[in-house]
Amino acid sequence: MSDLLGRRRVFLVGAALFAVGTFAGGIAPDGLIVIAARFVMGVGAAFSAPAALAIIVSNFPDGPHRNRALGIYTGLGATGYSMGVILGGLLTQIGWRWTFLAPVPLALTILIGGLLVVPRDRTRDRGEGGYDFGGAITITAGMLLIVYSIVQAPETGPTAPTTIGAFGLGVLSLALFAVIEKRVANPILPLHVLKVRSLVGASLVAAAILGTYMSFQFIGGLYLQSYRGWDPIAMAFGFLPIGLLIAALAPQMGKIITRFGVYRPMFVGFVAYTASYVLFLGIGDDTSYLWTVLPSLLLIGIAFPFTFPAANVLATSEVDESEHGLAAGILQTGYQVGAALVLALTTAAMAADHVGGDAPPTLDGYRQGLYVVIAISVVTAVATLGPAMRKRT
Repeated sequence: MSDLLGRRRVFLVGAALFAVGTFAGGIAPDGLIVIAARFVMGVGAAFSAPAALAIIVSNFPDGPHRNRALGIYTGLGATGYSMGVILGGLLTQIGWRWTFLAPVPLALTILIGGLLVVPRDRTRDRGEGGYDFGGAITITAGMLLIVYSIVQAPETGPTAPTTIGAFGLGVLSLALFAVIEKRVANPILPLHVLKVRSLVGASLVAAAILGTYMSFQFIGGLYLQSYRGWDPIAMAFGFLPIGLLIAALAPQMGKIITRFGVYRPMFVGFVAYTASYVLFLGIGDDTSYLWTVLPSLLLIGIAFPFTFPAANVLATSEVDESEHGLAAGILQTGYQVGAALVLALTTAAMAADHVGGDAPPTLDGYRQGLYVVIAISVVTAVATLGPAMRKRT
């Protein structure tokens, strides 16, 4: 939609939706309204995040300037994501509503700033085909059903009719999506972009980045709070080193990418991710934060800046300017779907350790979840090693 309607316009609409959603969540009278508000926030993020990336790529020429801009952009994104853990912990102690209300002024500032400083762009004629609502519905339904089947499998059984039925309907929805994309005038995912290896590769790397880290954060949060009894503020400050390292390193990544290309930083980043997750396997009843937890967090703080900017640069490196918004949307989909799928697999592995859906995970359960995370991280590191050794682009 940002390619068709204009990236600035879609970015501003997304920011406005996010502001409305987060304010509605803060004043919600019941849980149903909170869920609806989170949905609106998700829609706002789905519009604004790809549009923001497309705006940056379109306004900076390919090379060092774009690499530096993307390094700063993704560094701020990763820092914000990591610092959200800290701010969320602090705000939760004050009251859960503040986790919704506190972002409202920031969202309004972004909206006003976007109106003032983001340059206008020309819209592309969307022709007579309209928008691909059928494609949007089928791809969303397909992914939701597949993730649901994975999450439910430990409780209902992998051969249960509900598990097999949900998975089968998910696959059917994705097949229907592929048929729709071949026939509509303006497909949400033009199938020719799947031939752009750099975009597909960057999206798979993005899925591994956020999927493994979200799963690690989930395991780490449960371990520190539920198993070790840390309160939210203590855990928030425990995760602080990740945000500090990202903030310090990310702005410098543009120079590193310009010099070494994108694959070498990716490989280095996933080596650091893997080392972090392996080190966290050493958690126990009285594990030292200083000697086990902190080194794991520091390694992630190093890995994030090496991988996030590189994935963003790679995703748009071989895509026509008219499809930068599409490329950014596919990359963001990689991040979000990867987070959902890997977290689903991780929680399924953790749940397999015990009988009964309400039983808390054991240390063995945490480790079984980490094995999934480690396996995906290792595979991604190996996949980036070949290109890292062959070329710098």
